[in-house]
Amino acid sequence: MKPMRGLHTYLFGTPGAPEVLALHGLTGHGRRWEALGNDQLSDTRLIAPDLRGHGRSPWSPPWGLDTHVSDLIRVLDEHATGPVVVVAHSYGGAIALHLARAVPDRIRGIVLLDPAIGLDPENMGRIAELTVAHPDYTDIAEARSEKVHNSWADVPTEALDVDLAEHLVELKGGRVGWRMSIPAVVASFGELARDFVLPPAGTPTVLVQGLRVQPPYVTPEFRAALAEHLGDYLTIVDLDCGHMVAHARPDDVATLVRTLL
Repeated sequence: MKPMRGLHTYLFGTPGAPEVLALHGLTGHGRRWEALGNDQLSDTRLIAPDLRGHGRSPWSPPWGLDTHVSDLIRVLDEHATGPVVVVAHSYGGAIALHLARAVPDRIRGIVLLDPAIGLDPENMGRIAELTVAHPDYTDIAEARSEKVHNSWADVPTEALDVDLAEHLVELKGGRVGWRMSIPAVVASFGELARDFVLPPAGTPTVLVQGLRVQPPYVTPEFRAALAEHLGDYLTIVDLDCGHMVAHARPDDVATLVRTLL
């Protein structure tokens, strides 16, 4: 059997600097960390893979959390020289917690940016069905409108333009869609409905909640369980922004990452 190639991984910032593993969310890609890695966190080494099923990484199954963890351990083997701080957005937050439980000695701390964890199964099922029914767009204008009127409402126009240029591709028949595997995304909605896990006790963790996200991705149950489990090792930060925290509040995110370096 031909061995599976590893994840396509971007490297931003300064070689030899403190290392940060950056995990994008569902339907995203690793290049979304480029501005942060080359600007606010340019004095770190930002390791930003495209997760399996996304971007330029392999799209082949399986697509579950266990596979994401295995993929990321391989990324750490290839690119990290020691323990890393993980900054993780949305579904990337769930992956980060499973990674920390699998290899706790390789994780210095975790910054969770509006993590999507332990969500309502019925709602995840509905979203998965909508993704199957409407997987693409008529043109770039429709794709842009969908973002502007949803989770990208408070993201600067320049950042949205960069994302469209990188992530939107032409499909057969003249329609356009995101550079991702629809089956992988649909499978991942099922993973979002799994019970949440917590990081190992004593793991320095920052939980950021975007207050404009309604209904919230950060459930009260997860927030309370994390606080009880971690105690003084947990910092909770509520920001007046939408779901795309790193794009809407990059200076704040960089400051929070630095608290764990």
